[in-house]
Amino acid sequence: MSALRIAGLSLRRLARDRAALFFMVALPVLVITVVGLTVRSFSTFPVGVVNGRSSAAAVELTAVLERWPSLEVHEYATSSAASTAVRRSEIAAAVVIPSSFGREIAASGHVEIEVVAERANSTQQAAATAVQAAVSQFSARVAAARFTTAQLGGDFAANLALATGLQGSVPQVRSTTVVADDSQQTLPAGFSYSAPTMLVLFVFINAVAGGATIISTRRLGMYERILAAPVGAGSVVLGEMLAAFAAALAQAALIVLVGAAAFGVSWGDPLAATLLVLVWSLVGAGAGVLAGTLFRTPQQAGALGPTIGIAFGMLGGCMWPLSIVSHAMRTVGHLTPQAWAVDAWTTLLARHGTLPDVTTKLGVLAAFAAGFLLLAAARFRRSLA
Repeated sequence: MSALRIAGLSLRRLARDRAALFFMVALPVLVITVVGLTVRSFSTFPVGVVNGRSSAAAVELTAVLERWPSLEVHEYATSSAASTAVRRSEIAAAVVIPSSFGREIAASGHVEIEVVAERANSTQQAAATAVQAAVSQFSARVAAARFTTAQLGGDFAANLALATGLQGSVPQVRSTTVVADDSQQTLPAGFSYSAPTMLVLFVFINAVAGGATIISTRRLGMYERILAAPVGAGSVVLGEMLAAFAAALAQAALIVLVGAAAFGVSWGDPLAATLLVLVWSLVGAGAGVLAGTLFRTPQQAGALGPTIGIAFGMLGGCMWPLSIVSHAMRTVGHLTPQAWAVDAWTTLLARHGTLPDVTTKLGVLAAFAAGFLLLAAARFRRSLA
């Protein structure tokens, strides 16, 4: 019996395991969807507006907030209702426009707009910053309308409408931010964040949990019967490794295809992305076969395997970007292969890198794969002796 036939037998057993298929096929797609929608919402802040229809100027300010790219506006009847929504985290911030806003704007008076947000909440402070930027744009229109009214006369409301219409066509001074050190860049928001990170997470988790198949086969005495035939231990080891690699590669390919077709994920440079998927599948295969030699029972593999995979995923940046943790935690995270894989996807998707840009990361991942596979082969052959 050749290694390929042994691999085929293992894959057929896997195909008949409905629970394993659920965790390999359905669960990753579901998590990618949920995480993608959640992370996408981080770039858009829901804010409440009070008295947004009290005057023509208030309506115009509300329109500016509604058109602001990072804001999603919800109107509230009272400031207390909006404040309650902020406390409950239903909205990130609340903008309270004074009821006298229109009169004070037209009278060239000083107008204060209250923004409700918690100082200790970074998300709410980011929302408040976006609101301030939108209000600043509106203030520029008000200043232009006041100047026109003072110098040329006319109705302030009409001049404000004129300033609004001209603002988009008048050349403006724009600033460009250049990042001096882009090593902390993270994956793009939305599905471009969830798809690659969940690929890294689930391929490893399911591979390690799949070690239970090797344990069950050994406990059933199937390896002894196979070795009774003219089959060497090396063929058995190679066959199980091929099966683990094929399963990991199939799951990774499924996530790539679903990400591209259903969620519009662009996986970057095709050659680099293909090599990254292949190397990560080898990492998963090595870890899975090694798990099959380390755990004593299928129950241990099924319980501890996902736990180890999730722990490595947390350390390696699958749950949150490593750029938000301390330098010490980033260093610890890069003791796991997950961190190098996420770094590689970040280079391809966020920085539009190519194969030369991820060569070092692929080399590190290949070293992890070789280490797992060699250790697994040695332990596997010893268990068959």
